[in-house]
Amino acid sequence: MSQESISKTRRVLLFSSTILFGFILFILPNLFFGITKINGGLSGINLFFIALFQISTVSVLIGFSLKKRGWKWRNIGWKKPEIKHVLLGCFAGAIWLAIQFFWLIPSTGGASRPDIIQMVSIMDTSIITMFSYLSLGIIGGGITEEIFNRGYFIRGMEDLFKNKKTGIVLATIASILFFVLGHLPYDLVSTIDILIPTIIYTALFIATGSLTPSIVAHSLYNGLAIILVYVNYFQG
Repeated sequence: MSQESISKTRRVLLFSSTILFGFILFILPNLFFGITKINGGLSGINLFFIALFQISTVSVLIGFSLKKRGWKWRNIGWKKPEIKHVLLGCFAGAIWLAIQFFWLIPSTGGASRPDIIQMVSIMDTSIITMFSYLSLGIIGGGITEEIFNRGYFIRGMEDLFKNKKTGIVLATIASILFFVLGHLPYDLVSTIDILIPTIIYTALFIATGSLTPSIVAHSLYNGLAIILVYVNYFQG
């Protein structure tokens, strides 16, 4: 076996094992609190602990994988933020938020939608709960998911192909499918709810080569969505 094939084999194993362990790290704290019900289960300050666990463990995993690959964080789009990328992310996140809350959610059940019911069930009137929920949405979702699902997944998979155009196309499609299926959509509406923003975040990353716009868009949407659900649907 040639050195080139050995190198490719190692890259494949490194990429696939990082994706597998990363996925486990995302779901592990949810399973732990959901099953044990310790300190109230999936609620309150535990949401902050979940976010903290996700960003710390996934970052260590990706950092280890990048080092083994001989890459830096900038290779997966983690760069100094540029104002134009921040503004682009704000615009994209705000547009999807407006579509979701002014049209899609009201026209598909509003307060009776399963996702709204699930979100409301986590909420209460305490500042700690709102802070923790926002932390989970922004840190666990907006930041950690973008680093893992957009930056590492796409650049890591793209690198496995000699033909970079083929690599980026397949990596983009695989990243979108992985992200959507990982959120366990239960019907057509929930699939659309996840698919559209996933395409938006992916397009932002591919177009700019930076994680900044997708992180900003994802974080802005998650944070404001939690607040809007609280204002519009929480009856506590």
